[in-house]
Amino acid sequence: FGTGIERIILNLKRQEVAIPSAERTQVLVAYQTPAARTEAFRLASELRRAGIAATASTGERSLKAQMRHADGIGAKWAAIIGERELAQGMVTLKRLDTGEQELVEMADVAGRVGA
Repeated sequence: FGTGIERIILNLKRQEVAIPSAERTQVLVAYQTPAARTEAFRLASELRRAGIAATASTGERSLKAQMRHADGIGAKWAAIIGERELAQGMVTLKRLDTGEQELVEMADVAGRVGA
């Protein structure tokens, strides 16, 4: 048998079930090189464990495309990992509404974006 999503939504509305809103991504972790990809996924997982809504970019998109994606999903921060950051154990943390950015130790990202 099949159940369409439309029928499920209609039944939820009929039963007056409150549908929770999706949690907005607070931090998008972007990476500039394939070598930084693993670290980006690790950092996103660490942020989620700290209670911060985070996601890592996927695919092989350019940094510019990843920043457009971050803006499109309404992220407040972008944590960027490139070759230099990877070598230093750092992250370029960019506040998307103001454009301000700073170099932060990976271990300190959750504290900075959670504040």
